[in-house]
Amino acid sequence: MRAPLRSPPGPRADGHHQVLFVLAKCVPFAIALLVLLVEFTPLHVLYTGPLLVATPALAAVTMGPKGTLAAAGVAVGVSVTTASYNGAWGTQQVYTNFLALFLVSVASFLTSRSARTRTENELNQVRRIATAAQEVILRPVPDRLDSVRAASMYLAAETGAQIGGDLYDVVQTRYGVRMIVGDVRGKGLPAVRAAAIVLGAFREAVHYEADLVKVVDRCGAALHRDAAVSGAAGGADALVEGFVTALVAQIADDRHIEMINRGHPPALLLHDGAVRSLMPTAPLPPLGLEEFLDGPSRRAERHPFVPGDRLLLYTDGVIEARDQDKAFFDLTEAMVTLRDHTREAFLTGLHQALLRHTHNRLADDVAVVLVDRYQEEEEEPRPAGGPT
Repeated sequence: MRAPLRSPPGPRADGHHQVLFVLAKCVPFAIALLVLLVEFTPLHVLYTGPLLVATPALAAVTMGPKGTLAAAGVAVGVSVTTASYNGAWGTQQVYTNFLALFLVSVASFLTSRSARTRTENELNQVRRIATAAQEVILRPVPDRLDSVRAASMYLAAETGAQIGGDLYDVVQTRYGVRMIVGDVRGKGLPAVRAAAIVLGAFREAVHYEADLVKVVDRCGAALHRDAAVSGAAGGADALVEGFVTALVAQIADDRHIEMINRGHPPALLLHDGAVRSLMPTAPLPPLGLEEFLDGPSRRAERHPFVPGDRLLLYTDGVIEARDQDKAFFDLTEAMVTLRDHTREAFLTGLHQALLRHTHNRLADDVAVVLVDRYQEEEEEPRPAGGPT
């Protein structure tokens, strides 16, 4: 099952464009200030009415309905002040300016509100599509499979995004429970496409290949096929730029777990209250870079995984999350701290710890799969290190 999530807030635009946008929002108020300077100096012989009339229209472009009303209010206040200062009340010019300012303000407000409504409708539609795509690509992890219980969490770093370049799945097969966690090199739609390709190959292969090595090989072959079919323009280059780190695991009995690590961060195992990193003995290249494999003598590595143990598979967005002092997130410490929590509470706590550490600004996508081993006669497994 998947833990409840919320997207981390905060702008993701680069600093240069953000500064330009802020400056653009200040333009209407800068014009109002300029009019005051002109009217209170010998330059007051200049006709400043059109400048004030333009302020609501400029605000409507960058500030929305509320900002448009604020700019219109400032323009009216400046007009009243300058008319009183210059003793211009009763002249046709003053009333013409007010009428023009009123008409432009109303038109700007209505236009801004219409644009805001249209943008919100389009964004809601995109979110609905993204949610549907997420359910297809990153479907919910089953709660119970054989002698394990599982839960998952996904956080997209891109504001408003539902999916990204991280992937995961847990599947019940006749060979046991098989799972994958991976991370695509790159961002955006190409990364989502690569994630979908690997997951599609994995979901098919796990049901037909008895050897876990062949399951992984079929995932790599799917990436090669896509690179070859993508077009004549640099298929090989596209493949190198789009490799995928992956950790594939299989739980086929009550005492061990088999793993193949293709350039991915090692899984963490919580046993008797202590956390151990399941480092591979023979490092392998990521999926898509099979030409760097030494030979065919590859085998899955076995690790003890007994009842009461807890296994954590994750992507590098977790361990590479940094705080303001550039310190990395300590996942091992977090796993020990949350060891007595249920799966859902563990993922919620991990989510909150990540957001606190990064001050709500994740730099990379995060995918986590949590697996508890338990006895068949147990109704609910007790995490390793928990109270008796």
